[in-house]
Amino acid sequence: VIPTADGFITLGSEGGHVNFAPADEREFAILQYAWREWPHVSNERILSGPGMELVYRALAERNGVDAPARTAAEIVSCALEENDTLCLEVLECFAGMLGGAAANLAVTLGAFGGIFIGGGIVPRIAQWFATSPFRARFEAKGRFTDYLAQIPTYVIMTPNPALRGVSTILSEHLRGRSGANTLMERVQHLQHELSPAEQRVASLVLEHPRKVLSEPIAEIARLADVSQPTVIRFCRSLGFQGLAEFKLKFAGSLTGSIPVRHSQVRMSDSTHDLSAKVIDNTVSAILKFRDGLDVHAIDRAIELLRRANKVEFYAMGNARVVALDGQHKFFRFRIPTTAHGDAHLFQLAAELLQPGDVVVAISTAGQAPELLSAVDAARAAGASVIAITSSKSALAKKANVCLAVDHTEDSTTFLSMISRILQLLLIDIMAVGISLGDQAGENGDIEKRKLLISHLDV
Repeated sequence: VIPTADGFITLGSEGGHVNFAPADEREFAILQYAWREWPHVSNERILSGPGMELVYRALAERNGVDAPARTAAEIVSCALEENDTLCLEVLECFAGMLGGAAANLAVTLGAFGGIFIGGGIVPRIAQWFATSPFRARFEAKGRFTDYLAQIPTYVIMTPNPALRGVSTILSEHLRGRSGANTLMERVQHLQHELSPAEQRVASLVLEHPRKVLSEPIAEIARLADVSQPTVIRFCRSLGFQGLAEFKLKFAGSLTGSIPVRHSQVRMSDSTHDLSAKVIDNTVSAILKFRDGLDVHAIDRAIELLRRANKVEFYAMGNARVVALDGQHKFFRFRIPTTAHGDAHLFQLAAELLQPGDVVVAISTAGQAPELLSAVDAARAAGASVIAITSSKSALAKKANVCLAVDHTEDSTTFLSMISRILQLLLIDIMAVGISLGDQAGENGDIEKRKLLISHLDV
C-alpha cells in the first residue's frame, strides 16, 4: 500500500506470479516436483493452500515416506496437534520459503513501513509462526541483512480484512472525497491540542508547507522559534516516528492526487489517448516543478526586476514565445521592456546596457554561443542577468540569478513543449510578484496595477 493525500491506496500488480526461487537443495527438489505439473512455477503455486499440499507430497517423495493424502488444513492440524514429523517439516519449509519471498518483495519496493502477511494459513498458525524460520530467512540476504533487519513484519489477525477494505473504499466513495490534503487538515484539527511550542511548529507547517519540506530540522526549529526536540515531538504527536517520516507523508499530500509520471505517446494512440497523455505529462511536470521550486532565487529575480530601469529579453527559437510573453506582461507595469529574438542583435543590444538594467535570458539547453556572449557583454556593461534555463548549463553559471527548469526533453527531435510551459510559468510568477511589490504604493498607481494580474484576489 502507498500513502497518498487521502490515506492509503493499493499498488495493483501480479507479484504472486514471479518465479519461485529455491534457496537450498530441499527447496530445489520441491521445484523439480512442481515442474512435473507446470512449466512455470510461481510463488503463488508454492506459497498457498494448494502449494502447501504440493510441498507435502514433494517432501514425502524426497524422504521416502508413504504418506496419506492430506489437505492444507489437515497438514497444519497434524503438525501442531499431533507433532507429525513430515507435517512439521512442511510447515518449517513453507515458513522459510515465505520469508524469502517476503524479503524479495521488501528489497524490491523498499518497504520500510513493513510487510503485512494475511490469508488463511499464517493467521491460523500465528503462535507457532512467531518462532518459525520465517524471520531468519527474511533477513538472510547477505550484504543486505542489516537493511532487512530494519523492516518489520506483521501478521494480519483481523477477521475478514478484505471485507473491511472494501467497506472503507465504499465509504470513501459515498462521502465523495475531493482529494483534500488530509494531513494539513489533521494539523489544523489537532493544533489546539498541542503544546504552545508545538503549536508554533504547526503554524509554520500550515503557513509555509514547502519550506518545511525543503529545510533541515535545525532551520525548521529556528523558523518556528523552538528547539529541535520540539519539532520531533510535534511529528510524534501526529503519529509519526520522526521528521523524515512526517516529510515523506507530507510531500505525498502536497503533490495532490495526480501522480508525477510520464506516459509515452505512441503511433497507435487515439486522439483521446494522445490528448490525455499530453495533458497528464504537462500537469505532472508542473507538479514536480512546483515541488522543486527555488523560491529564494525567485525572490532575488523579482527584486532585480522591481528596481530595473529597463528589462531586455534574449531568446532564440522556441523560447522566443516566452520572451514575447514576458515583454507583454512587464511592459504593462510601465517598465521599459524589449524582446530580442535575433541572435545577431544580442551582442549589439547588450553593449548598450547600463547599471540598473536587467537581461532575462531564456534557453532550454543554455549553450547557444551567441546568447552566452551577449550575457558576458551585459554583465560587463554593469547590467544584471536572470537566466531561465537548466541549472547545470553554461548560461546558468554566467547569470546573477538562475531560475532552473530541469525538465528533460529530446529537443533535438521535438520542440521543447513542456519546458516552454514551465518557462512561461516562471514569467507569470515573476509578474505576480512584481505586482505585489512596493512600487505600486510608491507611485500611487495601485488601482491600475492590481487590474493587470488575474491571480490577485482584489
